[in-house]
Amino acid sequence: MKTMQQLFSTVTSDGQLKVNLVEQDVPTPKPHEVLVKMEAAPINPSDMWPMFGPADLSQATYDAGQKALLAPLFPGTAKRVSSRLDQTLPIGNEGAGTVVATGDSDAAKALMGKTVGLISGATYANYCCVPVQACIAHHADTTPKQAASSFVNPLTALGMVDTMRMEGHTALVHTAAASSLGQMLNKICLAEDVPLVNIVRKAEQQDILRSQGAKIVLNSSDETFKQDLYNAIDQTGATLGFDAIGGGELVSDILTAMERVGSKDAVGLNTYGSLTHKQVYLYGSLDISPTILNRAYGMSWGIGGWLLMRFLSKVEPTRVMALHKRVADEISSTFANHFSAELSLEQALQPENVARYNAKKTGEKYLINPSLDA
Repeated sequence: MKTMQQLFSTVTSDGQLKVNLVEQDVPTPKPHEVLVKMEAAPINPSDMWPMFGPADLSQATYDAGQKALLAPLFPGTAKRVSSRLDQTLPIGNEGAGTVVATGDSDAAKALMGKTVGLISGATYANYCCVPVQACIAHHADTTPKQAASSFVNPLTALGMVDTMRMEGHTALVHTAAASSLGQMLNKICLAEDVPLVNIVRKAEQQDILRSQGAKIVLNSSDETFKQDLYNAIDQTGATLGFDAIGGGELVSDILTAMERVGSKDAVGLNTYGSLTHKQVYLYGSLDISPTILNRAYGMSWGIGGWLLMRFLSKVEPTRVMALHKRVADEISSTFANHFSAELSLEQALQPENVARYNAKKTGEKYLINPSLDA
């Protein structure tokens, strides 16, 4: 077939980043695969580490001849990405488009001509070839732009609620809660009557969630935050949190508030704290500084990482299919996204655009539309 353009990222052992547009042969799908003409691929926070690594993007330049973004790594950071040094890797976790060719299996053929959302790790390209299982088939009136964010945010939000139930909790705490994902989680919890404690950093972010019906929205910048957090956890009984930030003391503050609530009625010696298990999962790294734990929450607690794909690997295939169907059915409501701007593959490499989307501002989300490069 004809050739296509695709973005690749390389971090070199001598401390340089190169993200460039490369011409590739369009792949031919195997029996269980489909070929998708990509028309929309979001730039998520989870895409930016594979894309840029520990590069100092304030010094980024664009080489028009190579169609490449070039930037130095921050000094001393190459060891953090030693497993990928001097390798040229595809980028782009998810996206959407139209199936234009299929393999010979019945499942693959059934998707011919349909709009699908997909997850791949190589969606920043004109075409993407993936297994049928990596696709969500959308309704006929759904556009690729609407379907672009079918996987990462919707399934993560749904997975958080499933994890809560699987582990025996009854309420949730969520940080960076005014994000696109946070707004989806709020809608899910309202629809399913799940108590949710939303934590944000700014008053305007509180307004966003409250306008969508959120019942509890706390501002971590308020002087009364720790007491507000205690009151909210006391009200909801939340013993599970999901943290998108990572660095700093917020995780510790959440566990401390959970323990205060769990031990408020304790009588006599309480050396090891409450018996109820308290758990916080880190699923993001908006702050890459160390996670600080001020251990004041007894001995029944845990902190761990949470990844969407590992969650999906633990649940039954029938449950995964049910989650996919819900995303398709609610893609223009619960899981709707607003994009600030559409960029071509080449525009996504230009430093002024990188500075905009790498800022990860609440309410701003950027979309790569590979068809703009045609």
